[in-house]
Amino acid sequence: MKRCLPLLFALALMTSVSFTQEKKVVATKEAPQAVGPYSQAIKAGGFVFTAGQIPIDPASGKLIEGDIKAQTERVLKNISAVLTAAGSSMDRVVKTTVFLKNMSDFPAMNEVYGQSFKNEPPSRSTVQVAALPKDALIEIDVVALQ
Repeated sequence: MKRCLPLLFALALMTSVSFTQEKKVVATKEAPQAVGPYSQAIKAGGFVFTAGQIPIDPASGKLIEGDIKAQTERVLKNISAVLTAAGSSMDRVVKTTVFLKNMSDFPAMNEVYGQSFKNEPPSRSTVQVAALPKDALIEIDVVALQ
């Protein structure tokens, strides 16, 4: 009987834990609307997965003018709005991917980016790409805890 107790305990625990495979679409007017067959974000498995955000002003629907610093700031505001709509926040981001049109913009982008992730910054990948939608200088997507 002693050897069966761990197995019985494990079975009891497994039956009391709910494993959900559900996904939920996240949408907000505080960030640019999706312009194709994608969602601003998806909540699934305790995480929020955002679509890539470029520096579009949600009020006008147009790409903002400005250098990499201005565009990075707008992108991070858009991401924050999507995360808030998902019940998350920038403090709960665990992974980011930054796409830059020009890697020489990295230091200026990094300066603005660092303001959003002062304590316990997420892991990050940064890559240079040949082009971005609407000829943006930057695009960022994130994964956050719900």
